[in-house]
Amino acid sequence: MPPSRGEPHMKRILSLFALAGLLTFTGCPQGGQGTSGGGTPEASRPNQGGGSADAAAAAKQKYDTLCTTCHGPQGKGDGPGAASLDPKPRDFTDPAWQDSVTDDHLRKVIVKGGPAVGKSPLMPPNPDLEGKPEVVNELVKFIRSLRKK
Repeated sequence: MPPSRGEPHMKRILSLFALAGLLTFTGCPQGGQGTSGGGTPEASRPNQGGGSADAAAAAKQKYDTLCTTCHGPQGKGDGPGAASLDPKPRDFTDPAWQDSVTDDHLRKVIVKGGPAVGKSPLMPPNPDLEGKPEVVNELVKFIRSLRKK
């Protein structure tokens, strides 16, 4: 029996449900939107280091367990969940994109999710990081380190 015209659409829907389940069971945070901090020049400056070893370890664990699902281990937007997503996850290695965003913007996306900056609702918020600026800064530092040379 030949496939029906609705089959690709159904596959996409099922893939999105599977991805949602995967994110839910891997600890994808749920949550609301808090208030946004002001974008001061200090907050927009590239992250120059610092941060504790604990914050760096927590950031690595967060990236490895949540972010790689869509962004992939090298940040190319090619994680196992990326195939069924539209729009595709951000490629963190893209130099033009890296130049176009501030660290403050990245912090907001990480904590508040894609909708907070007018991007995809498929990028979930991480409200558990709201009171952990060192971990968020380490995530930003890691994302910056993925830039193609």
